[in-house]
Amino acid sequence: MLSDTYSVAQPTRAEIDALAGPALLEFGTGWCGHCRATQAPLAAAFAQHPEVLHLRVEDGSGRALGRSFRVKLWPTLIFLKDGQEVVRLVRPLDSAEIGKAFALIEA
Repeated sequence: MLSDTYSVAQPTRAEIDALAGPALLEFGTGWCGHCRATQAPLAAAFAQHPEVLHLRVEDGSGRALGRSFRVKLWPTLIFLKDGQEVVRLVRPLDSAEIGKAFALIEA
């Protein structure tokens, strides 16, 4: 299910690594213009993949989870399968590109 807010509470890297199945880990902030611009194409692509777990994590300086994934720009979408990164998209604006990433974690 597509989440609509960035969570300040963060899972640990160990919890992310232990996830089973497909998941989308999204790093960003609510005030980021790039993050807001990505929401419409993300929602369009996500509509075809509602069973994928969506973790929307507020990122920033000193946030351990974002640093463990070496996130530098927002939004960064990390597509995971069984806790392992398969593909990442940085500032995507194309729902087709996002859809292709979803397909990779559901295969």
